[in-house]
Amino acid sequence: MTVDTPPPTPSDKDDKKEHRPPQGATHKVSWTDDAGRFADIDVISEWIVLRKKERPAAEVFHTYYRLAGPQGQSNRRRPVSFVFNGGPGASSAYLHVGGLSPRRVLFKPDGGLEPPPVRLVNNPESWIAFTDLVFVDPVGTGFSRIVEPEKKPDDKEKPDPSTVQEKEYYALNRDLESLGEFIERFLSKYKLWDVPVAIIGESYGGFRTAKLARVLQEDHGVGLSTAIAISPALEWSLLNGNDYDVLHSIDCFCTMALAATFHGRSRVFERGAPVEVQRRQVEAFATRELAHSLLVGAAHDPEEQARVFARAADFLGLPVELVRLAHGRVPFWRFARELLRPERKTLGAYDATVTGIDPFPDREYSFGPDPTLAGIERVFASGINHVLRAEIGIQSERRYELLSFDVNREWKRDEQRHAFAPPVGATDDLRFAMSMNPDMKVLIAHGYYDMVTPYFSSERLVEQMKLLPQQRETLFIRHFDGGHMFYTWDASRRTFRDWARGFYG
Repeated sequence: MTVDTPPPTPSDKDDKKEHRPPQGATHKVSWTDDAGRFADIDVISEWIVLRKKERPAAEVFHTYYRLAGPQGQSNRRRPVSFVFNGGPGASSAYLHVGGLSPRRVLFKPDGGLEPPPVRLVNNPESWIAFTDLVFVDPVGTGFSRIVEPEKKPDDKEKPDPSTVQEKEYYALNRDLESLGEFIERFLSKYKLWDVPVAIIGESYGGFRTAKLARVLQEDHGVGLSTAIAISPALEWSLLNGNDYDVLHSIDCFCTMALAATFHGRSRVFERGAPVEVQRRQVEAFATRELAHSLLVGAAHDPEEQARVFARAADFLGLPVELVRLAHGRVPFWRFARELLRPERKTLGAYDATVTGIDPFPDREYSFGPDPTLAGIERVFASGINHVLRAEIGIQSERRYELLSFDVNREWKRDEQRHAFAPPVGATDDLRFAMSMNPDMKVLIAHGYYDMVTPYFSSERLVEQMKLLPQQRETLFIRHFDGGHMFYTWDASRRTFRDWARGFYG
């Protein structure tokens, strides 16, 4: 089935003279919302060519969902949202077939995995109800690749500086540049410079969102209406804990305490206690008594320290001696293995409500599979390959890189940083972008049970941004049942959709 697409711009014609990307595909899907209304959706999966020194450099694969209808009608003025995941090294498949597009993989109501084979179903909570969607796979993920330079057999000269090495895209600033170039070229190709533009990123993609909020407006002339960060890692310094910092431990403690209640192990709350009631007490304890104890360390009064650690153990549902030996800094991986140890169960790092079997309960340093990572690859890999190859009709021998650990291992900060340079973060860029564009709405969303990018990190950072009252009115933060991918929970996916829709006008 074909879909009318606009004629190529001059730059596209130039690309075709020098380099022709793989053949894309078009499709039409009938979608039904949760009120039973039907709509036809045009789907376009294809590559856009990026350039370096005016030469083709990379092919960025993407899938574009838009309401069906000829170009120029009123529905063409709808908002367009660019969606990407994180990793680094993750494709957009997680948000694509996990929660936002018209078709999604089927999960259990609480986000649990259904037995194989994967099933694709209509997604009534799709954001296509209020925005067109472009799911973008950064270079090295999905079907996106660099353009290999042509070499002659007898070519012994030094490499041309205008040629591209794949690893050059596996770096912080080059990644942002490439996404900015892609968005700019996409808006030009489809003549969408006059529609509201939103960016949506998850995890490291949330970091990208905060950075791109500045880069797109400052370097590419793209004014944003909305920037949405899902389970973001806004400051890299908060991702790894140590004995000489308190913030990581405080942030993780809040999530672990909520997880202990969920599993009925808390000695402070009854199982099923409302999360909002729990978090008020947990956060107050974590930021006051526990934070003070961690800050002063051995200088703390021994009796008071013992009381604080005992209280922390009650919140976490762990033995007091374990918390004491950790000096109150229980790492989330230890918590994940210890909470349900008598049942030989471990918790998922990305969603502590998910449990798996510990295959090595007697081995201190042998860990079993993380139940939130080990099982989902088959679901998302099968789901995205079925959608792209069987439904949309992409004909490609390329492997769809769902989550490339090669990209992740090679990721760099770009420049040679001085030893005393501050850690990498994105919150300052977000503050800068909000000053540039006071009308931009910023949404931050987390799952309560995500121990990798805990919700309380963003809560703290927002309160440290020194925003004026009128700026604070454009930044919104909300948390949902579930973990890193809370949108796989039926109730959370619906609530998240309803919340976000209000900011698209």
